[in-house]
Amino acid sequence: MGWAGSRWLSTSWVLLLLLGGAAGWLLGPLHSLLFLLPLSIAWLHRLLFAPLQRLRELHDVGYIPEPGASRRHTANEVRRRRKRGDLPPVYPNGWYRLLGSRQLPVAHVKCVTIFGEQVAVYRGQDGKAYVVDAYCPHLGANLAVGGRVMGNCIECPFHGWQFCGEDGKCTKIPYAEKVPDFAKIKTWPLCELNGTVYVWYHCDGLDPNWSIPEQSEIQSGEWVFRGKTEHYINCHIQEIPENAADVAHLTHLHSPAILSGNDIRNTRSSLWGFVQHKWEVQWSPELEPNKHCSQMLLHHSLHILGWHCPLLDLHIIARQVGPGLVYLLFNHSFLGQGVILHCVTPVEPLLQRVSHCIYYQGNIPAIIPKFMIMGESIQLERDIMIWNNKKYVLKPLLVKEDSAIVRHRRWYAQFYTQNSPRFSCQQDGLDW
Repeated sequence: MGWAGSRWLSTSWVLLLLLGGAAGWLLGPLHSLLFLLPLSIAWLHRLLFAPLQRLRELHDVGYIPEPGASRRHTANEVRRRRKRGDLPPVYPNGWYRLLGSRQLPVAHVKCVTIFGEQVAVYRGQDGKAYVVDAYCPHLGANLAVGGRVMGNCIECPFHGWQFCGEDGKCTKIPYAEKVPDFAKIKTWPLCELNGTVYVWYHCDGLDPNWSIPEQSEIQSGEWVFRGKTEHYINCHIQEIPENAADVAHLTHLHSPAILSGNDIRNTRSSLWGFVQHKWEVQWSPELEPNKHCSQMLLHHSLHILGWHCPLLDLHIIARQVGPGLVYLLFNHSFLGQGVILHCVTPVEPLLQRVSHCIYYQGNIPAIIPKFMIMGESIQLERDIMIWNNKKYVLKPLLVKEDSAIVRHRRWYAQFYTQNSPRFSCQQDGLDW
């Protein structure tokens, strides 16, 4: 090959290198975009279509850690040191949420802590849900840890004893000739509706004397599940529903825009101060035969730079059913209809699990109810910052504008009876 051929080859290699570099420069970002595209699509799908899941632990919300201390450590220290006040009984009688129906497939078992105890919640092969004490009466194994569902019975993972979910009787002991008549386990009354499994608690073991109302739009599938939030709160259970009658706190604590966040130290100094929520509230108990219910009529309006934005006016009926369940019903000409199921479940005497599940009409874009429940969650977390750090005042210093609080406490007292358990200081050493 001559000099001309060598020069041509050299020039060709240079051109190829330059073209390769240019292609790399152009295709590099393109490759990154192609890599990020599925992630972006997945994120957009979750935002627009997938139900919202906002699950917070006790230490995630409402505590202010000292420099160098973790939120978990701070939460435990506040629980240990905080004054509790003269508390009412810790477990009111009534229906309480255990878990969502979709969390309990057929033949599955879950361990749930409620009222300071552990229960085994399982769904039998017949499709029905059952709740029994978690510990086998034989030698104490936890039925929810390794236990199997056999028909409508649950089998102990230790020795294979089987207990019927209907009445708690032992139906089989693999190595015994006869099952003793007295071999049984405690069962709990339950009902399943509105996409939720509820359990009945009464300190005297009495059967339910009122029922949970059915939300027909949920049962029929007309309203679709759009999201759930869950929080753990360090307070007495009565503090949470009492907020419905505390009209004054709405204006002071919840008027700053939800975009200003959940930390009440900063909400009033936020850049979002030009946006204000306005609340008008009326609370009243219902009469017989629904004396276990109360209603809060709430009108919400949004003001931007003092201008009322009527498009975002919301009229909400919050119906409390017993001590642990509230139906927040939305009805808006533009935003549609739906309900938030607000449930308070006592885990321990001063530890509550609060969940919000939103169901909304199916022809409304999912982003709307997801925004609603997210806003509800942020507003709730402002309350949590108060509840986690306050003490219960049995005889509060009130003014006449606080009269609804007195009426609410009088109404709520019906869920306590003479034998309702009270707080024991033995719980002081519990860590989260």
